Amino acid sequence: MERVIIRAKRVVFPGGVRPATIHIQDGRIARIGAYDDTGQGSTNAVAERFDAGDLVVSPGLVDTHVHVNEPGRTEWEGFDTGTRAAAAGGVTTIVEMPLNSVPATTSVMALETKRAAARDRCHVDVAFWGGLVPGNAPDLNDLVDAGVRGFKCFLVPSGVDEFPAVGERDLREAMPLIARRGVPLLVHAEAPGLIATCGFRIADYARYAATRPAEAEVEAIRLIVRLARESAVRVHIVHVASAEAAGEVARAKVDGITITAETCPHYLTFAAEDVPDGATEFKCAPPIREARHREALWNALARGTLDLVASDHSPAPPALKCPGDFTRAWGGIASLELSLAALWTAAASSVETSTLNVDLCSMTRWMSEAPARLAGLDDRKGRVAVGFDADLVVWDPDAEWEVEPSRLQQRHKLTPYAGRRLRGLVQTTFVRGRRVWDGRRLVAAGSGQLL
Repeated sequence: MERVIIRAKRVVFPGGVRPATIHIQDGRIARIGAYDDTGQGSTNAVAERFDAGDLVVSPGLVDTHVHVNEPGRTEWEGFDTGTRAAAAGGVTTIVEMPLNSVPATTSVMALETKRAAARDRCHVDVAFWGGLVPGNAPDLNDLVDAGVRGFKCFLVPSGVDEFPAVGERDLREAMPLIARRGVPLLVHAEAPGLIATCGFRIADYARYAATRPAEAEVEAIRLIVRLARESAVRVHIVHVASAEAAGEVARAKVDGITITAETCPHYLTFAAEDVPDGATEFKCAPPIREARHREALWNALARGTLDLVASDHSPAPPALKCPGDFTRAWGGIASLELSLAALWTAAASSVETSTLNVDLCSMTRWMSEAPARLAGLDDRKGRVAVGFDADLVVWDPDAEWEVEPSRLQQRHKLTPYAGRRLRGLVQTTFVRGRRVWDGRRLVAAGSGQLL
């Protein structure tokens, strides 16, 4: 039986940070001892001893919003490059979105096609969301039986033809089925009637952002809350980008709706005032909004209105980003590898976080514990605890470094973080007790499991 011992002076537990020794047996945490608990005297041989010293040991990140796009659009991002980026960023589990692969994950056959593409190509653990699209309600039960962790839907066009948006009629049919299975419904919440379509080139960022106003988020969340109240389904609002949207989520929680919500590192880092015109690497939907929204999102995280932070890693070939044209550019930001450092940097440097006391435990709650809970993996992922998978990230919260796109592990290197100085550097990533990333290189390819 393989035995690994990891110790550090700063291990992040749900109740605080303290020195500890983590004893791992067959990929799971078997015991947690004091810092000087070397395990001497045990009859089982130790395969590896790892002393992290003053570095931080946190639970591996669980990213519940990742677009891998394989099969069908593997040239955008694939399981090999996507999970390499995850390992490099301390992400030990991803939950993969049902689009933009071809086929989309809207049937069991499509799920098995995706699993076949992923098999033996993943360097971290991978779970899957199913998709809710018009007409596939009869497939939902079978998809849950086959292992999807929940369902994702769009209320506006997704950008790809094979994953159309749902309307109120589709939601009314599907929500009771999803509620009975006890899995969440994840919603891209923008109301189509408030999204402006443009047939001409837009280079001005402010003009692009105005085509997708905050009111579109608000109206969509109100629809979802109304329907969730009728069906008792558990709903999750993805990538909340505005103060007003966060306010709607807060009201729904007070009203007793079973609702959670996320935001993303780019909404907590950037502000619309700072986005250069024509810089389509910043394009996403909902768009990055003004600094007042960024401040409100930080406060919503601190209050518990927003439950977690996920990357919404959504890369595309650089040509599809159509430099200078926000109308035609693909909307998506690739940041899977950068999420930990981006969030930690923003938390340390932003004026709006100065009174929020964002600490290592907050980071773990937002990026490990709550995402694991959303995906129903919280019995084995997201915490440093006995019986849990030994998914761990060893990182230096004080190290500063500059984002050099050519060194990123994602398939395409275009990123709005290029040249940005970040704080927090991942040194080593363990997946189920096995060292998979160490010192800027992958050291155990194919270590991930399909969950």
